[in-house]
Amino acid sequence: MNNINELSASTLEQAKAKQASSFERKGLLNGLSSGLLFGLNSALLALAISLFLFSDEPNAYALPLVFAGFNDFLAAIWLIIYNAYQGRLKEIFRSLKLFPGKMTCLAALMGGPVAQGAYLLGIAFAGPTYAVPISALCPVVGALLSAVFLKEKITQRVWAGMAICVVGAVVISYTPPAGNVENFYLGIICAAVAALGWGLEGVLSAFGGSVLDPKVTITIRDITSGLTFFLIVMPLVNGFGVFQQVFQSPKTLVVLALAALVAAVSFLQWYNANSMCGVAKGMALNSTYVMWGIIFSAVVSQDFSAITPTVIAGALLITFGAIMVSVNPLSFFKKEAI
Repeated sequence: MNNINELSASTLEQAKAKQASSFERKGLLNGLSSGLLFGLNSALLALAISLFLFSDEPNAYALPLVFAGFNDFLAAIWLIIYNAYQGRLKEIFRSLKLFPGKMTCLAALMGGPVAQGAYLLGIAFAGPTYAVPISALCPVVGALLSAVFLKEKITQRVWAGMAICVVGAVVISYTPPAGNVENFYLGIICAAVAALGWGLEGVLSAFGGSVLDPKVTITIRDITSGLTFFLIVMPLVNGFGVFQQVFQSPKTLVVLALAALVAAVSFLQWYNANSMCGVAKGMALNSTYVMWGIIFSAVVSQDFSAITPTVIAGALLITFGAIMVSVNPLSFFKKEAI
């Protein structure tokens, strides 16, 4: 009888282990797909900007910020539709009244108007091949800010990962492409601001994201960001003219809507990954958007000239460094992160 009970217990433990392993593998796939989709989103936004530049008298500074607003606002609409279908609309309004919801709104300001706006300015001025990898320094910023505000210890592995990221950023931005060098370095600075903003968003969202449903949190994030872009940022940069012209360019509007849908799915996949395999692994896999962004940008634009050996080397360094900052690479082969 005891042997039967021991066998049953052993079989149950094996079944639980197998289920947990399968659950984590799905989380890893969600994290990887979130990075892939965010890279595609970057390429589609760059395509939308290039299509719109054929309009009359485009405002080079207002244009990326208006497009960033469109991206987050349209993504919010897609997410609202998704949550309405799932019956979670009341949860969104209820969460906004809570402290975690308010912290999510603050995080949205850092990740939206600050980071997303600077990110698209970086793409517009320096090009996606250069801006995307620099913006991927956000895990480094997040690690530093977590050490300051959340009192998290920075291990030697994290320091090494941050050093690799910095080297990768230097490799990419050391030799600018031919053309307007002043705008190129301005784009690099904007991409660095994006990394700072997303790092701040990660720290702030840690206060609210652990309590609320991730599907609700990401919707609040995009609603707050989209409204801030259109109600505050756009008037400041005199972007109403660009806003009106976007609606006069059907191709641009279609690409923007598609980019926003891709962004919405990417965010959902990322938050699913965070809950299924842990935030560290989710962040690490999402950071692979560096490589995907460069690949998709080249494919969409049909211009492979910007993919130089230095860009490839720098992108790989930043990707590997970001993974080291987020999680011990060896932990992908273990059940628990180190």
